[in-house]
Amino acid sequence: MSCTSTATTIEETQQNTTKEKYNYKQIIKNGLWDNNVVFTQMLALCPLLAVTSGATNGLGLGLISTAVMVLSGLMISLIRDFLSPQVRIPIFILIIASLVTIADLMMNAWLHELHKVLGLFIPLIVTNCAILGRAESYAAKNPWLPAIVDGLAAGLGFTLALVVLGGCRELIGSGTLFANASLLLGDSFSMIELDPMPQYKGLLLVILPSGGFIMLGFILALKRLIELIRDEKTPEVIFSCKVD
Repeated sequence: MSCTSTATTIEETQQNTTKEKYNYKQIIKNGLWDNNVVFTQMLALCPLLAVTSGATNGLGLGLISTAVMVLSGLMISLIRDFLSPQVRIPIFILIIASLVTIADLMMNAWLHELHKVLGLFIPLIVTNCAILGRAESYAAKNPWLPAIVDGLAAGLGFTLALVVLGGCRELIGSGTLFANASLLLGDSFSMIELDPMPQYKGLLLVILPSGGFIMLGFILALKRLIELIRDEKTPEVIFSCKVD
């Protein structure tokens, strides 16, 4: 009886350790907010500032990057035990480049208008250090399911940054939001096209690259302010032990 109880206790302990190690809620929170690729790590700024003249462009590039992150994380996690440390980085880049090439060809075939708008920045996803960073720091060290969740969270966090920055620049710069989404992404995206200020003439500075830097600075300051307010409102938990 004692042996059975001991075995059960060991099994429960291992299960609890696994749950703590792969806290999917925390992984998603890190990818979207705490360890966001753009707003925290300050990575992938070149495509961020070049593509986000509108929210539609940012959404398109973000979804492609998310797909590449998820698939590369899955593939790298599955082959991680068969790679030697000396060749792992070239293999990672080869996998990412293959996935980006497939995505580029598929976009050119089915989303040709968006492909023309994004242009060179689709092949440059290969050089996105955020994708290679997640592959090296997480996918290469963890099983396939946590690697998929991490890639999805990081990709959605990157997409969020692209859409937020692109949406702010488009709204202030031209008074529209997700303009030409139906032409670039398909007819099903026509519902997100908004024109809340039809008489607004726009502010050209925000659309220019310099406006991207300015707007990114405001967004980073707002994120930091939210974190400070959140930390101030978080109550301190004090544990006390009373001994009779």
